[in-house]
Amino acid sequence: QVQLVESGGGLVQAGGSLRLSCAASGRTFSTYGWFRQAPGKEREFVAAINWSRSTSCANSVKDRCTISRDNDKNTVYLQMNSLKPEDTAIYYCAATNRAEPFIRLRTPTPYDYWGQGTQVTVSS
Repeated sequence: QVQLVESGGGLVQAGGSLRLSCAASGRTFSTYGWFRQAPGKEREFVAAINWSRSTSCANSVKDRCTISRDNDKNTVYLQMNSLKPEDTAIYYCAATNRAEPFIRLRTPTPYDYWGQGTQVTVSS
């Protein structure tokens, strides 16, 4: 059974940092993505990383976002710095083995598996 389990969310003050983790089990994946969804808003792309460790971060978080992976642990990480209240959302990990360009990986469509999400709340 394939599972993606996110961890690392929580309450943080504005200006702080968080490192989210997503552990995959049941199979390995070539590509991971992070998305987030705030109350009343659509799910939006945050970052993605492919098998060669090429990465892409959304323009809204580009200077504050680092995505990385540890293939030995089957885990992907999202480091977010200088957090703002508008970063408050549920953060979801997604995974796929489809060979897709980053322009497509910025949408939910190519991802076959999703985690349950982890809440990130940034207080002002």
